[in-house]
Amino acid sequence: MSVDVKYTTKARATGGRDGAAETLDGALKVKLAPPKEMGGSGDGNNPEQLFAAGYAACFLGAMKAVSRGEGFVKVPNDATVTATVGIGPRSEGGFGITAALEIAMPGVDKAEAEKLVEAAHQVCPYSNATRGNVDVGLTVV
Repeated sequence: MSVDVKYTTKARATGGRDGAAETLDGALKVKLAPPKEMGGSGDGNNPEQLFAAGYAACFLGAMKAVSRGEGFVKVPNDATVTATVGIGPRSEGGFGITAALEIAMPGVDKAEAEKLVEAAHQVCPYSNATRGNVDVGLTVV
């Protein structure tokens, strides 16, 4: 599969999960710390939080892009995507992540919203990157 790249960014991490990360253009800089549930201080962000925020934003963008197509409902301005990302040991060894997206589209018929969400799941870069590796739950509320 080839990708016609339109944008690239670079980020650098130091210290692993207990350090810092920043984009090389200076637009983003975060202190990293493991969550308390994993024996850390919780005094900083962690990769799962960053992944959840990125997936939620990207998926909402995919919904808006798909909604411009014929046969899809328009995404309301107050629509939200909440991503829940988990991490833990895998039975096969190593660690794995889980992901679930909760989509709210106030004032939109649930069946129409679900149709749009399924189409967005096929075009969202995060969904495409996780497909076959992470089961992603989709719930329209």
